[in-house]
Amino acid sequence: MNDRAPSDEQVIGLVGDAVAAPSMHNAQPWRFRYVRHTRTFELHADYDRAMPYSDPRTRGLHIGCGAALLNLRVALADEGWRAETRLLPHPEQPSLVATVRLSGRGGGDRDLAALHGAVAERHSSRFPFEERRIPDSLRGALAEAARREGATLVYPASWHLQQVLDLVREAEARGLTDSESDRELAEWTRTDAPSVNGAVDGVPAYAFGPVRSGGKAPMRDFAGPRRVSGRNSAVFEAAPQIACVSTTHDRPEDWVKAGQALERVLLMATAEGLVCSLATQPLERPDLRWLLRDPKTGAGQPQMLLRLGYGPVGPRTPRRPVADVLELHR
Repeated sequence: MNDRAPSDEQVIGLVGDAVAAPSMHNAQPWRFRYVRHTRTFELHADYDRAMPYSDPRTRGLHIGCGAALLNLRVALADEGWRAETRLLPHPEQPSLVATVRLSGRGGGDRDLAALHGAVAERHSSRFPFEERRIPDSLRGALAEAARREGATLVYPASWHLQQVLDLVREAEARGLTDSESDRELAEWTRTDAPSVNGAVDGVPAYAFGPVRSGGKAPMRDFAGPRRVSGRNSAVFEAAPQIACVSTTHDRPEDWVKAGQALERVLLMATAEGLVCSLATQPLERPDLRWLLRDPKTGAGQPQMLLRLGYGPVGPRTPRRPVADVLELHR
């Protein structure tokens, strides 16, 4: 196969796939640098897009970067590249989240390549899902996808599921009286027409979904105390299907692994006809996050909650132009 380095146009396309990843409040907290002579992508955290109140340790920021990293690996595999990935390769450069060096063509990860079609199709859906159980075989496949990225995916059941939903509600209740949380939320949500039409980041009002008027689905109301004209209400699932991504430890490297696992699960779910949304509310509260752990083992560090099911696909949310996040270097 042709082992020639990718052209600048191809690099731009690869990073375009990477930045389709989800991130907390769609802040897109990443920057990319491509070094031509070593055929290496560098993924950097953009701390100017951090959320000091809701994400003081930058755990969520690193999860978003990990999701973008997984998308980059998927795009490279689809193009037939073998890639060597290193997480946090230089401790003296904390903003350098990962490097991905192209080592040659052929023999890439076919399982990753098979997910490429889902990159552009994956969108968070904040609409009601059907009361239809996901088959056990698919649940197992999603758990295996997380395991391959160094994380675990578990499905809370019975009383533990109720506990998880109670923790989400507790976090939501605290948010109603938390002025700092509301301030950050307002910074990353777009409710007026000019900001929605010109937005390249954040969550626009058209992606908020309806106001929950019933059901137990863990839905964040991105409007907060603000009113959004023309927004409807709806009854959500009575028995939501929730999964939790966890890691053994709770270091920046583990957060990046969790982000890769999260995105691999989301892409596989999308390819299999599922829709998904994320629930970060209790994970933003240290005391509540601790209570999300697997009650059987008491082990594992919860990193993300997913709501999975069958239902309407969510809309595409805005993305920053690749030119704003990519630097090409000789």
